Amino acid sequence: MDARIAITVNGEARDIAAGATVAALLAEIGLDTRKVAVERNEEIVPRSTYAAVALTPGDRLEIVHFIGGG
Repeated sequence: MDARIAITVNGEARDIAAGATVAALLAEIGLDTRKVAVERNEEIVPRSTYAAVALTPGDRLEIVHFIGGG
């Protein structure tokens, strides 16, 4: 069985695979990394580091999805 960890995303509890990165979480949610901003534990995560930043138990993330319009 895969190990899971508990995090909070936009105020909602979520279980993800242990060792998952910000990029993996965004892929699981179905969000394009080019169209979001991510804050982890009240600090902005640079887009260039999404694939390298591993999530840990108790992390609190806020994800803002940019939507184009006209």
